[in-house]
Amino acid sequence: MIGLPGSLSSIRGRETLARAQALKRTWPVVMDLCIAAIGLACFYGVVRIAHYWMGHAEPAIVISLSPRALPVYAFYSVVRIGLAYGISLVFAVGYGYVAAHSRRLEPLMVAGLDICQSIPVLSFLPGVMLAMVALFPTRQIGVEMGAILLIFTGEVWNMAFSFYSSIKSIPRELNEAATIYRFSRWQRLWQLELPYGAIGLVWNSMVSVAGGWFFLMACEMFVLGSRDFRLPGLGSYLQTAASDDDTRAILWGLAVMIGIIVAIDQLVWRPAITWSNKFKFEQVEGASRSRSPLLHLLTHSGALHSLRRHTLAPMSEKIYCSLAERRARRMVRADGVAVPASGGWMRWVIAAILIAGVVYLASQALALLREVTTPQFWAVMRGAGATFLRVNVSLAIAACWTIPVGVAIGFNPRLARIAQPLAQIAASVPATALFPIILLALIRVGGGMGIASILLMLIGTQWYILFNVIAGAMAIPSDLREVAQLFHFTTIQRWRTVILPGIFPFLITGMVTASGGAWNASIIAEYFHLKNQTMQTVGLGEQISSATDHGQFQLLLLSTVVMALMVVTINRMVWRPLFRLSETRFKLEG
Repeated sequence: MIGLPGSLSSIRGRETLARAQALKRTWPVVMDLCIAAIGLACFYGVVRIAHYWMGHAEPAIVISLSPRALPVYAFYSVVRIGLAYGISLVFAVGYGYVAAHSRRLEPLMVAGLDICQSIPVLSFLPGVMLAMVALFPTRQIGVEMGAILLIFTGEVWNMAFSFYSSIKSIPRELNEAATIYRFSRWQRLWQLELPYGAIGLVWNSMVSVAGGWFFLMACEMFVLGSRDFRLPGLGSYLQTAASDDDTRAILWGLAVMIGIIVAIDQLVWRPAITWSNKFKFEQVEGASRSRSPLLHLLTHSGALHSLRRHTLAPMSEKIYCSLAERRARRMVRADGVAVPASGGWMRWVIAAILIAGVVYLASQALALLREVTTPQFWAVMRGAGATFLRVNVSLAIAACWTIPVGVAIGFNPRLARIAQPLAQIAASVPATALFPIILLALIRVGGGMGIASILLMLIGTQWYILFNVIAGAMAIPSDLREVAQLFHFTTIQRWRTVILPGIFPFLITGMVTASGGAWNASIIAEYFHLKNQTMQTVGLGEQISSATDHGQFQLLLLSTVVMALMVVTINRMVWRPLFRLSETRFKLEG
């Protein structure tokens, strides 16, 4: 009787151990089944969207306001935004890489980036949409590709700026180590530049997708002259509901959009943030780290582990060996007889073709601008001054609250887990869906389109600064923060010596992209259709939107050129010197 309790406890211990071992054997199988289910769902989505896109073009699509149509509309919108983001990511990495490494092309490419980020989506709209429809006149894919490219123009520029500034701010010792170990260009990009820029790319990707949701209403339903282009999606659903003053449909559409944003946050952005934290440049690991159940699922999947071990790892090893052998052969040839440069004549031919194309397009643009009358010209100039003031007021208001809040979120992972999804939701909900409510409320209290346009610019662009400040705060090494705490720095000392220098490159990137976003948002903020009337105020955005509605392409071109020139001038005089300061004085290096 004395030994009975001991024997019972040993039996229970063996049963617990057996259950734990069975669970350990079963759990990887469950993970693999989840991965397989995700793969099958993606495959079905590809088949469904391909069947729709390759169908015949529908001349007049009627947008249903029934809640039953929302799942299909949401699926189409998510696919458009996802494809636009994929194109934006590839373009941003390639563009930022070339601009950062080519001394000859860098000034031209950065100036082009300044111009493109300031050109509103509606300025791209006529050429892009007509070109896509002409390429696929009988298929639905033409209009779809046009909408995707328009969303791309609203997502890509801040990501390209982020990756470019990340490469320019890589610490000198890391670049020297890559040079000493004779990294090839591919190795330097894959093992140094992409990891160093991962945090900025992830957070700018979030605000880019939020920008895609912001311009979704303009890209899925618009009028171009006498032609009405509309696509089934959440953007067209919300715009139709706002035009019909259907509050119930607006609430249904916003509820579905918020649900999608929360799902994307948990399935995409939370794992991406957790994954990017391992690329933080620091000597001491931080005490607290963000976690993601989905990332844990992916990293502990037996099928994915086997794929990496038996397929991806050997393939990458062969690629690296091939690159190393090729680089060694080039160095041997360089040490011997000099190899004559080839392809020089081809570069001259390509340059001549490009110059001829630019001259032809410039002559056509000048011919179109001759149709602008003197009153129209001065109206554009007055609009430029008004929009300039609104943009700067909205930037000042945004900076006042986003800098302290972004630093607090970046320094506190627990707060980030709560605030980051809320910020993502707030940034992604189209302000145009809320604009009727804001406008009517301001009219009742004695305001008007002048104040409402500033609020809409603020709602649409403050997130560029916030998300970049969060990324900058998260990128500050933990050892610097611990040193400041060890030496009992005051709050002012910590901000002056650690926080502001640490976030400065990210802050400048956020301010530049927010400035371009504010100019871009003016097309909606200064010209808005409410029920059966058009609410408008003096501004460049009003000129562009009105010219698009009435098919006045000469005014559209003049307004776009004036906006681009103003943005480039501001960037040259203000933001470019600050960029150089961030690349030299505020670079993290030993």
